[in-house]
Amino acid sequence: MTQTYEEFRQAFQLDQLTVYRNTGWTWSVRPGQPTLGASVISLNRFAECLSDMTVDEAADFRDIVVKAETTLRQVFGYQKINYLMLMMVDAHVHYHVIPRYDAPQSFQGIDFVDNGWPKQPDLGTDNAEGRAELLAAIAEALGNGL
Repeated sequence: MTQTYEEFRQAFQLDQLTVYRNTGWTWSVRPGQPTLGASVISLNRFAECLSDMTVDEAADFRDIVVKAETTLRQVFGYQKINYLMLMMVDAHVHYHVIPRYDAPQSFQGIDFVDNGWPKQPDLGTDNAEGRAELLAAIAEALGNGL
């Protein structure tokens, strides 16, 4: 359970898993991968309510969503994308970004199955194997060579 921004940063390994950051938000690879390319978009300061977002942060949110959707489609070719803001365990404003696939996906020799398709994503599926390669593929598509 995270109650501060620093706890959130550590729990979601932002120092290791960030692929893109703008002034207001950070896009990072999700530590566990329920589907291929699962990510997190989180506010760059602690807030417990989405309504705490400033006008500038709202503009930055659009920027990061466009970047994430475009890049994830280019790299992995998802069919749909889900945004989940749950905040029951981690009280900080963040969205789980879950690319959805109607068939198993293979990446770097690892099979990813969207066990919830076509309904709610199964967040209990946790395929963290190959995360470094996944991070590198996204970073390469973004041109930042992480």
